[in-house]
Amino acid sequence: MTLGRAAYILMLLSPGIGLIVVFIGAVVYIAVAQSFGYYNLIGESGFSWSFWIEGIDRKSYLRAVRYSLYVGLTSAFLSVALAYPLALWLRKPFPGSMTISAILKAPLLVHGIVAAFLFLNVISYHGILNQMMVWLGIFDEPRRLQNDEHAIGLIFLQVWKNMPFALLLLTGAVQAISDDVLNAAQDLGAGAWQRFLTVIAPLTVSAMQASLIIIFIGALADFTFQTTIGPTNERSLAQYMTFMKDRGRWNDAAVVGVTLMALSLAGSVLLAVVSRLAFRGRRK
Repeated sequence: MTLGRAAYILMLLSPGIGLIVVFIGAVVYIAVAQSFGYYNLIGESGFSWSFWIEGIDRKSYLRAVRYSLYVGLTSAFLSVALAYPLALWLRKPFPGSMTISAILKAPLLVHGIVAAFLFLNVISYHGILNQMMVWLGIFDEPRRLQNDEHAIGLIFLQVWKNMPFALLLLTGAVQAISDDVLNAAQDLGAGAWQRFLTVIAPLTVSAMQASLIIIFIGALADFTFQTTIGPTNERSLAQYMTFMKDRGRWNDAAVVGVTLMALSLAGSVLLAVVSRLAFRGRRK
C-alpha cells in the first residue's frame, strides 16, 4: 500500500475514528483527573494523591480487586475451555448440527438481567432445581443455593452467557483449518490431544485471545449478575464504585473506575501474551 493511498484511507476513516477517540478520550481523562482530585462536584478541586492512597489502604478495595479478578479470569477460561470441544464437534456438518449450534448460541439473545432472574427462579429455595433434588432424594429438604458465598452460581451464569460468544469465534477459526493439515498430523502419529496442542490451538490462537479478552473484560466489570445472584459477602469493583458514587464520593468512585480500566488493559495484554507464548512453544 502506497503512502498516498494510506493517507486517503485514513482521511476517509478520520470522522468516525476522530469521534471515537474524542469521546472515549474525554471519558478516560475525566475519570483519571477526578481520581486525583479534579472536577469535584462539591468543594474545591485540586491535585491530590490522597484518594488513591486512602483507596489502596482500604481492605474493602483490595478485596473487591481480588474478587473481580477471580470472577473475570475464571469465567473467561471456563468459557473458552467449554467452547473448544463444542467447536471441534460442530466443525463438520452432520444431521442436526445447525439446530444444535443454534441452541448453544441462544443465550446470546437473552439479556443479562433476564438471564439472571431466570437463573434465580431455577435455583431459588422453591425453584426447579431444589424440587428436583428433593424428588431424587439427594436433598432431604430444599437448600439455599442462591447468592452462594463462593460465587459458583455467578460463574455458572457468566459461562452460560459468554460461552456461546467464544463458540461463535472459535467455530469459524476451527472450520478454517484445512483437513489436509489435520490428516498430515494424524499420519505422523499425533493423537487427538497432540493435534489440538500442536495444530488446532496455534492456528486458532487469535480467536482464543479475542474470546478470553472480551469475556474477561465483561465479567471483570459485571454489575447485573453480581447484584442479582452474586454472593452477599463479596462486592465487585462495579458494586464498589456504585457504592462510593451513591454516597457522593465521586473521587473515590473515580479511583475504582480507573482501577477497572487499568485491570482490563493489563489483564487483556497478559492474556494475549501468555496464550501466544504458550502455543508458540507448542508449535516449535
